[in-house]
Amino acid sequence: MDRQRWSTVICSGQFVAEELRELGCTAAPERIDVLNKILAELMKLQGVRVSEVRILRHRCLPAIRGTRFRPASRVVLLLLLATVSLAAGCGRTNAGPAVPSPELEVARVIQKDVPIVSEWVATLDGYVNAQIQAQVTGYIVAQKYKEGSFVRKGQILFRIDPRPFQALLDQANAQLAQAQAQLGKTEMDVARDTPLARERAIAQSQLDNDRQANRAAKAAVKAAEAQVEQTRLNLDFTDVKSLVDGIAGIAQVQIGNLVNPTTVLTSVSQMDPIKVYFSISEQEYLHFAERINAQTQKEIPSGGPPFDLILADGSTYPHKGTGLLTNRQVDISTGSIQLVCSFPNPRNILRPGQFGRLRAAAEVRRGALLVPQKAVSELQGAYQLAIVGSDNKVSIRPVTVGERVGEAWIIESGVKPGELVIVEGLQKVQGGSTVKIKQTEPAKGE
Repeated sequence: MDRQRWSTVICSGQFVAEELRELGCTAAPERIDVLNKILAELMKLQGVRVSEVRILRHRCLPAIRGTRFRPASRVVLLLLLATVSLAAGCGRTNAGPAVPSPELEVARVIQKDVPIVSEWVATLDGYVNAQIQAQVTGYIVAQKYKEGSFVRKGQILFRIDPRPFQALLDQANAQLAQAQAQLGKTEMDVARDTPLARERAIAQSQLDNDRQANRAAKAAVKAAEAQVEQTRLNLDFTDVKSLVDGIAGIAQVQIGNLVNPTTVLTSVSQMDPIKVYFSISEQEYLHFAERINAQTQKEIPSGGPPFDLILADGSTYPHKGTGLLTNRQVDISTGSIQLVCSFPNPRNILRPGQFGRLRAAAEVRRGALLVPQKAVSELQGAYQLAIVGSDNKVSIRPVTVGERVGEAWIIESGVKPGELVIVEGLQKVQGGSTVKIKQTEPAKGE
């Protein structure tokens, strides 16, 4: 192949020149420089001096005239020109389509007075829990109540064998009769000897003895009367009675058991009203100490918040509870103090030993700022909100959070009323990005 033909192949041949014309021949300058250097090296290998090769200026491949290349070098040169021209793309770029702004759901920061509802674990117990014990020693001969039933104050629950106590009562009555007879004799002696002593018919000492015997007889009568009363009480104690109105528990003894004053026979719990015990932390107590202590001298405190009782099945007890009292000390092992409230229990639904949860609005936060809880993001203990400005641009703002109220969260600082916060799609945005508002959802608070 002669020089003229080789130059034609390089400059206008179907291998490379046509490719570059179709692509616009606008290769990047730095890539053209690289190509020029490679061409210069190839020409040196052919023994040709190349003073300058210009591709970009003529917007065409360089015309390398008067140069004869070896066949292998020609092939390398052609492949090189084709590769560089395709890789460079002649500098032509096509811009991609613009990314649309994401459409996100937002909510407006609202400001209102919010009751702060607190919840505590509670234990139920009878208003009065009376242990029924025997007061005399004897054998149980009868059980007079149905276990688990409601009993009245004074109702007989058990009967102890009364016969020994009846015998003691009869004996005491006899001793009382003897004492009364002796008293009558001494009274007659005093009445007879008094005029005789006045007339000096008898010695004065005899009258004095009569009077002393009379006083001793009166004392003996009183002692006998007391003994009769004691034996009568013991006889009455053979009927073991309920001390309060309430529900009687399961009997701890059976008929035929020997009981004594230390034996617990059963228990009766007054359950209308019923007490509910719960504990609050020392910090909570200090927060409400002034209000709590203002009610300590009242038998039935007033002015406190009503309590709701959530039972074990999740239902809410229909009656409201009231605060009753506060324990005298903080438990040193737990750092909490025990409080007691009472609930009416007319149908005896609540029983001692039950567990539940107490709920009460202990205070009202005035002018609280609320946002939905799902709008708040947490990162390493710090809380953030994504705020949408009037220009629909997003700013990531650190905030200080307070209590949770229903589905909302109180924000102590970092936002203003009426601002828009992103509720869903936080992962799609970053600070400074532009968004479209999908809808406005107010924060919900109970």
